[in-house]
Amino acid sequence: MFKEALEAIVAKTDGSLGALIMGTDGLSVETFFSTKGGDVAAAELTSVVRRAIKSGSDLDLGKLQEMVVKLETVTFLIRFFNRDYFVMLALTPEGNVGRGRYELRKAELMLVNEFAM
Repeated sequence: MFKEALEAIVAKTDGSLGALIMGTDGLSVETFFSTKGGDVAAAELTSVVRRAIKSGSDLDLGKLQEMVVKLETVTFLIRFFNRDYFVMLALTPEGNVGRGRYELRKAELMLVNEFAM
């Protein structure tokens, strides 16, 4: 179920390199990448994600829902299911960010019950 959801996100978003479902602990639940190393890069970004979560909490701004990290060669779109799990999409610099955000929101709505706590 998770793999199929990730494959659909990647297939429907131009410029996708891959997608994964990951916990804020840095451990992936499921991955689907067309290139090697995508899951390693995502694991490295969990420290940035944890810091953003903490900042939102410390400043009493609410829960982190979505995050975009744009680097020179890749853009990461992150959408949270709950405070512990998120889905991440990696795109080329020319990738369709708007469509990616839309597909991640659809995935969140479809999979949120699987990650209910």
